[in-house]
Amino acid sequence: MDSLEDGNHTAVTEFILLGLTDDPILQVILFMIILCIYLVTISGNLSTIILIRISSQLDHPMYIFLSHLAFVDMGYSSSVTPNMLVNFLMERNTISYLGCAIQLSSAFFFGTAECFLLAAMAYDRFVAICSPLLYSTKMSTQVCVQLLIVAYIGGFLNASSSTFSFLSLFFCGPNQVNHFFCDFTPLLELSCSDTSIPAVIPSFSAGSIIVVTVCVIAVSYIYILITILKMRSNEGRHKAFSTCTSHLTTVTLFYGTITFIYVMPNSSYSTDQNKVVSVFYMVVIPMLNPLIYSLRNKEIKGALKGELKSIF
Repeated sequence: MDSLEDGNHTAVTEFILLGLTDDPILQVILFMIILCIYLVTISGNLSTIILIRISSQLDHPMYIFLSHLAFVDMGYSSSVTPNMLVNFLMERNTISYLGCAIQLSSAFFFGTAECFLLAAMAYDRFVAICSPLLYSTKMSTQVCVQLLIVAYIGGFLNASSSTFSFLSLFFCGPNQVNHFFCDFTPLLELSCSDTSIPAVIPSFSAGSIIVVTVCVIAVSYIYILITILKMRSNEGRHKAFSTCTSHLTTVTLFYGTITFIYVMPNSSYSTDQNKVVSVFYMVVIPMLNPLIYSLRNKEIKGALKGELKSIF
């Protein structure tokens, strides 16, 4: 174990990530599966961003938010997946103290930004369905930019609180992290210093963000549901609801897994379950989002066909 002397203590300078499994055959299988998922994630989200940027018919606030969601998904997956893939091929899965801090902060940044973006997209759908005549005013370019700034500032502040909390911890004993990335909870278990304050700050920050964004999404969809039920035309109801299904699917997948990890008591699930769910929301969901929106959105499919026709 690499270390530095610090008075009467020995400071850890690197951590060993225990990963998902120590079975060599299973590691090869998981490497191939996760590599394919990551390639689809990058290509799918990058294609979504390019399509929205070059297509004039997708020049709407909804798709501006979707392009940023695709960017955040790429960053979220890239914060852990490349390192996890390398670790599958290495006998000793180590990460430096600085590398651990960077991985932790980037995961918190992109994860938090995704929460705010999903809330902004819910508000966008609320305005479009409940106040269609005022949509251009309430969702102007200036409002969209302000909502995006809030999303990224929120991500930065939450990432900063978790990073400062991590840097305030002292590690002098075992350096084996029982996870495939530097998650905050298993790192707390290795700390030799008092963890009472460092444990509370990220939990309070992340918990507050989850509660606020969930409330925005819930209130938005309550008003959307009320408005849809008041519509006399079945066709109008179907059209209004169809514009929300992709977003609702994404919200359900993302917040469902986050709730499992951060809200349910630790005693109710095992570490292995924690790892599996973490893989799902950090690796799999970023791949699913562009598929969900492209398969269920007629405007995106139409824009894609139009661009392909202009090329070929």
